[in-house]
Amino acid sequence: MSESTQASQQTVKLVYLLFIANIIIQFLGFVAVVIAYIHKDDAAAWLQSHYQFQIRTFWMGLLYLFIGVLFAFFLVGYLVLVFWVIWVVVRCVKGMKYLDQQQPHPNPTSWLFG
Repeated sequence: MSESTQASQQTVKLVYLLFIANIIIQFLGFVAVVIAYIHKDDAAAWLQSHYQFQIRTFWMGLLYLFIGVLFAFFLVGYLVLVFWVIWVVVRCVKGMKYLDQQQPHPNPTSWLFG
């Protein structure tokens, strides 16, 4: 594996970790999606699928988070927020699994857990 591919893999992994850390420190998701947008076009094809998955994770997660906060006055809002946390963690862990196996993400356009 070339040095640039290994560095690209580390960048993809960093983005996944930033998304998980975003659960606690909210602005890290914005940092992660900016990194994904910057590096997406220069990455190898199999890594581009991970960047696409990460970018979609950000935007869909923002939608789920908005809905959860909007309905937080009702019990359903808190359930949506709990779902969002589980959803982010599962998506990122599955993404890192494929990354560690040096495989493209099999379904980067998935709405659920990928």
